[in-house]
Amino acid sequence: MDNWFALTSLPTPTRALVTDDLIDVLNFAVESFAQGKVAIATLVDIRGGAARAMGSHVVVAADGSFCGYVSGGCVEAAVAAEALLAMDEGRDRRVMFGDGSPFIDIVLPCGGGITVLIHVLREIRGIVEVLDRLRQRHAVGLRYVSKTQMLAPVDPVPRSGWQGDDFVTVYRPSTRVILSGQTVEAQTTARLAKATGYDVIMTGAGEAARLGDDIDAYTAIILLHHDLDQEEALLSLALQTPAFYIGALGSTRTHRRRVDRLKKAGFGDTELPRIRAPIGVFGPTRDASSLALSVLADVAATRLMVYA
Repeated sequence: MDNWFALTSLPTPTRALVTDDLIDVLNFAVESFAQGKVAIATLVDIRGGAARAMGSHVVVAADGSFCGYVSGGCVEAAVAAEALLAMDEGRDRRVMFGDGSPFIDIVLPCGGGITVLIHVLREIRGIVEVLDRLRQRHAVGLRYVSKTQMLAPVDPVPRSGWQGDDFVTVYRPSTRVILSGQTVEAQTTARLAKATGYDVIMTGAGEAARLGDDIDAYTAIILLHHDLDQEEALLSLALQTPAFYIGALGSTRTHRRRVDRLKKAGFGDTELPRIRAPIGVFGPTRDASSLALSVLADVAATRLMVYA
């Protein structure tokens, strides 16, 4: 009953941004903190199925505006309302939704349940440091210290989760796509990758040498040439980098020729299996749009597998 009276005097939650990109969500926290109180709600437990991964966030400003997701969109307004209560009371809280929750009128479509940890931000330095490290394309962790109810940047762990009484959220840089090819397939794939939100770098034959500093463990290298000579320099470079994805256009017969050439160049059984060829998940395609979808679906699936 006390909560009901408190809710009637608080702002109505209103979605400010339609995004689940954690960089966008954290930027919203920094911008909102400059204007007043802010709470960050983090998905810290999943019971059964769930639409989002552990560590997903909803950030809520004092005026009721919020962004981010901890579910498929079915509980975010309720999470924001709970965050407004937490800010009004000045203390952190954990709230359950779905299976096992006291809110019998809030049901998750997946049939499972989630627990959200709501933290009222006392300072913003930890989030600012996380954003700085992500801009430098470094993975980083953010520890919620239960004892002090504070956030502290830490080295990343394999996945977001509890470490004793503390919860660590892991953030990784966005996917960078390096595309090589002067073909309609390359241009179409670049447009779709940009629409997906990937950081896209287009390059051509003979430009491989300048790309060394741009390739990191969160980079996908896509070679869409119809001539093995055109891809050779970048492919040789790619195999010496930590890129999580290397894919090359061509049939199975073309790939056998590619492998033979690379073996003669000194590459062996450690490097050659990294090349995904024929490229994509659909099998043979007959138009540029289908190929682009096939390739980027393969990139997304590979990243999920590597950084689950």
